[in-house]
Amino acid sequence: MSTLTRVRLGAGSQVLAFRAWRAPRGVAGARIRSTSTTPPVAGTGNITVAARDDGGARSLWASALTAGGSAAKVSGQTKTEVKDKLQLLHDELREGVRSSPKYTVQNAVEDWLAQALDGRAAKTISTNREVLEPLTALIGAARLRELTAAEVRSALAQLATTRSTRAVQMTRNSLVRAIRYAEANDLVGRNVAELVSPPRGLEGRSSRSLTLQQAQALVKAAEGSRLHAYIVLCLLTGCRTEEARALQWDHVDLDGNPDAEPPIPPHLAVWRSVRSHGDVKTQKSRRTLRLPVAVVDALGAHKVKQGEDRLLAGALWHDEGLVFASAVGTPLDPSHVRRAFRKVCEAAEIGTNWSPRELRTTFVSIMSEQGVPVAEIARLVGHSTTATTEAVYRRELRPVISTGAEVMDTIFKIE
Repeated sequence: MSTLTRVRLGAGSQVLAFRAWRAPRGVAGARIRSTSTTPPVAGTGNITVAARDDGGARSLWASALTAGGSAAKVSGQTKTEVKDKLQLLHDELREGVRSSPKYTVQNAVEDWLAQALDGRAAKTISTNREVLEPLTALIGAARLRELTAAEVRSALAQLATTRSTRAVQMTRNSLVRAIRYAEANDLVGRNVAELVSPPRGLEGRSSRSLTLQQAQALVKAAEGSRLHAYIVLCLLTGCRTEEARALQWDHVDLDGNPDAEPPIPPHLAVWRSVRSHGDVKTQKSRRTLRLPVAVVDALGAHKVKQGEDRLLAGALWHDEGLVFASAVGTPLDPSHVRRAFRKVCEAAEIGTNWSPRELRTTFVSIMSEQGVPVAEIARLVGHSTTATTEAVYRRELRPVISTGAEVMDTIFKIE
């Protein structure tokens, strides 16, 4: 049975250090040997300091602070731990923070997802929730104001043993934003997650691209499929799948104007995406692309087929002007696109572990193999700088820079 000895100090006192003697094993009770105080902190009231000994097994140091009529308690296994927590508590009072001892990391995450992300796409919210769930399973019950950088670091290190580096980075970044939201609402004094660098996790899935032969087989297998024009467009122009699904007929010119000066070729304007705001990823992503003949033919046939779908659907047709739509005109579901794409891959005998986004990767790879400069590839795929292209598609950029060798071979020609 444990006993608790309390010492009540005068109003306005602030305890930062104290010592207690551990009672001999088997003897209940403990007593305060000494305390030290500092000048009062505005708004603080009585402080109770206590030490407890459970039959000599361990000592628990604790303190309770009454400020503005409410009590806030801190506790720990050592006086140093309690001292640090007391200091943090007083710092919060001085800065006007009204943290709650019952407010947990899980509470902070839920508040951020429900309130700070209001108006964001459902996909954005679900992605953040998914990356945070493994973390909150580890530290979600921790009191936010008592959370330490060491606890965050330890939890991320544990996640890094089973997750990719990218996933760990996303988890840490989402936690930082969640705590920052709590910080902005005076629910915590500082953001300890910002002090932690995410550890390296497992190697994620590398970007891949189809070989030229595989790409040709895929296009051949897609003929007759509802996904034929979609595959040909993404593969031959480098459009993002999110841009293709939002593409409208108003932004496609299959005829061009050969009589104009200079002549205007068939083209499409990439100005939209399925993102929540409807715009493309970045300002540089807005671009107008000349259409290869194969794409013009595929889109032309697709337009005829869509006209047949419209007649069959009748009153059920949703006229949203989309180039790629369901049998009733509604936007394509990305999961349905992935399933249909895997079926085409299977028919092409290239395996089923490919995704539609790798059509864009393949476009970059083919352009690179044909010697197209990185700067031009960046313009085609809508990157703001070549640095983005080189970072994201570094495995696909394979031309060998041979200019220097050619010049030196000429100068230092060996007879």
